[in-house]
Amino acid sequence: MSQSDQQTPSFGDTHPATLLLREFLDVTEDFERGLGEELTVNATDLTAMQHLIVAGSLTPTALAQRLGLSSGAVTTVIDRLESLGHVHRTPNPDDRRGTIVVPEPASVGRAMSRIIPMVTEVDRAITDFDAEEQSVITRYLTRVVEAYRGHSGDSGRARTWRADARAENP
Repeated sequence: MSQSDQQTPSFGDTHPATLLLREFLDVTEDFERGLGEELTVNATDLTAMQHLIVAGSLTPTALAQRLGLSSGAVTTVIDRLESLGHVHRTPNPDDRRGTIVVPEPASVGRAMSRIIPMVTEVDRAITDFDAEEQSVITRYLTRVVEAYRGHSGDSGRARTWRADARAENP
């Protein structure tokens, strides 16, 4: 089949809000790709940085659990981030044989200088709606998240940016 013969799959009469959610996922990928390029990291390393920015310092084991990686794979991630100056290792005060991965403030600042304006603008958008409309939007997005979790085989891995996440720092 030639490229000109290929057609976009049709999902029938898809609601415009659902199409906008698909577009939201696309632009989120674009935003993350751009942030990764700015920090010169790949997608896995960027996700590791996100966990370290939100949770603060983590043990390699905790980071591996959050990323769903083996200890060997997370060591490679930490090595790459360390070589780029995004993190450093420090002795674990609770385990003299262990280490803690600490995000470098300059790298956190670079990432946050891109993230905060975007989050602020997104958060400001909800203020265009009255309290009842905000409640409806929140209820809708809650159901969307629940649907995604139901179809993604949600692993239960820690995601500290989840709306229902408890503060934790293993």
